[in-house]
Amino acid sequence: MAVYTEVGFDEADALLQRLGLGALTELRGIRSGIENTNYYAATAKGQWVLTLFERLTPEQLPYYLALMQHLAQRGIPVPAPQADVSGALLHAIAGKPAAVVTRLPGSHRLAPTAEQGRQVGAMLARMHLAAADFGLDQPHLRGLDWWIATVPTVLPFVTADQADLLSSELEFQRQLAASPAGRSLPRGAIHADLFRDNVMFDATAGEDRLCGFFDFYFAGTDTLLFDLAVCLNDWCCDLDSGRLDEARASAFVAAYDGERHLGGTERRLLPALLRAAALRFWLSRLWDWHLPRDAALLQPKDPSHFERVLRERIANPWHPGAPAD
Repeated sequence: MAVYTEVGFDEADALLQRLGLGALTELRGIRSGIENTNYYAATAKGQWVLTLFERLTPEQLPYYLALMQHLAQRGIPVPAPQADVSGALLHAIAGKPAAVVTRLPGSHRLAPTAEQGRQVGAMLARMHLAAADFGLDQPHLRGLDWWIATVPTVLPFVTADQADLLSSELEFQRQLAASPAGRSLPRGAIHADLFRDNVMFDATAGEDRLCGFFDFYFAGTDTLLFDLAVCLNDWCCDLDSGRLDEARASAFVAAYDGERHLGGTERRLLPALLRAAALRFWLSRLWDWHLPRDAALLQPKDPSHFERVLRERIANPWHPGAPAD
């Protein structure tokens, strides 16, 4: 999330009123993130997030919005897209495709505890189960095909040692995906970007509870295990060293398994998928760092973190313990 496209107050007000959300009282650009233009919007009827899509096309966007609607209708705490009188979830403003969704309450937990990780693990599994009957299918746009296309693009910007690591890991992941075990992994709609800053918690009732997953605009059809690996690499990771906190990771996986049982192949391949998730985000950060786009509030993230994570996952593969009886 960033601000690439400036939106006037009157333009935003007209859209929200057309959606029956009331007159706009506040419009404020959101600083975090790098993909889309986002604004907080307020009316007397509620708090909203206005998103203008800078890369995704009108043909791709119905998948994301329908997935969020599907999950919200099944009790998963996600932003609910707001429809116009015809039922359309995709709108337009400032010449860009756009959506308006409910703004989730709460705040981030950027230094998560094991208990907070358990809540995320359990809700991730519930989300995967809730999406099992989702009728649309769309490739995960930052999956293996994107890695294959992007590695050659970033190689001119890295050292020889980094280039060797990128190339060798990509080949490892290609072979894994083509193997019988890789092809047998359960697949479905995944979030694919469920970092600490895409989850909200709220403690106003006295107990810190998870109250929302958001930013589904990297979602797609892929292995459910990849989604779990993305989470483990962030929620259970020492940010300075890239090492996996095994106690927190075990609690996270146990909570997930308590809602959706992990099969034997999934448990066996989790170390390889942890590597895949590290490669994906190292690549995207290299791309954003060396080939940035202009934006009023853009803050590209340091790629070196996920290089450390990938090297750690290769040097110290982690296997989850056996599930509890």
